Amino acid sequence: MTATVAHSPTRNLPNPMLPNPYRVQRVRKETQDTFTLELEPANGQSDFHFAAGQFNMLYIFGVGEVPISISGDPGKPRKLVHTTRAVGVVTSAMQQLKRDDMVGVRGPFGNDWPVVEAQGKDVVIVAGGLGLAPVRPALYHVLNHREKYDNVVLLYGTRTPNDILYRREVEKWRARLDVDVHVTVDRAIHPWRGNVGVVTRLIPKSPFDHLNAVAMICGPEVMIRFTVLELERRGVLPDNIFISMERNMKCATGFCGHCQWGPNFVCKDGPVFRYSEIKPFFGQRGL
Repeated sequence: MTATVAHSPTRNLPNPMLPNPYRVQRVRKETQDTFTLELEPANGQSDFHFAAGQFNMLYIFGVGEVPISISGDPGKPRKLVHTTRAVGVVTSAMQQLKRDDMVGVRGPFGNDWPVVEAQGKDVVIVAGGLGLAPVRPALYHVLNHREKYDNVVLLYGTRTPNDILYRREVEKWRARLDVDVHVTVDRAIHPWRGNVGVVTRLIPKSPFDHLNAVAMICGPEVMIRFTVLELERRGVLPDNIFISMERNMKCATGFCGHCQWGPNFVCKDGPVFRYSEIKPFFGQRGL
């Protein structure tokens, strides 16, 4: 009932509940409340291979652990990258880490974005706010294998220009001739001269073939809901729309039940879902 599963936590991990030690390489501030954590293995283990769309459980010793999507390049497995917002005890402590501090890592967990299924088709990536982080590995993969895809479109929306993630990288993507990048903000701040408005406004005029497009969406649930509606209005089939539903995950193995969503567990059956398979209960309150 999901996109193609790249890894099964209990099948491929020796002990999915045991964190491996990683050393902090760098903590980089992205926006006022968002930061990127770069890690490297601390015990001589091999490269950390993951699929675009998967997540890890990061453990801060003496504080606790949280699920965070991997936001680095799948083609560079030596560096483990996570971008998150400091909103709780664990992530606030994480933001205070220094170079050579130690953290525990469990993972990777979950399934992946349909980068193989999208080969030979147009790729439309729609991200809102921090949602650019979980979908960035998919964009890395597509750009690393650009010859395998047709049109590539990134639509990205944030609250203000100051909230744009990976600003320098976004500018590099916009400068490329083989990808269409459009950024919009809810509220413009001088000297912003770009698009103003919700990200869904970018969809009607975006350069993709609705009959040959695979869409990947990540952001706040309300943004996802309206993005799906706009894509369907444009003519994209529900089978070709994929969303990342990262909510209520606690253990990453389906034991605790916190992330049960309808008949699924987000940590095991997601976090990436094919929209046509969750459409009957998507957006329903209480699920």
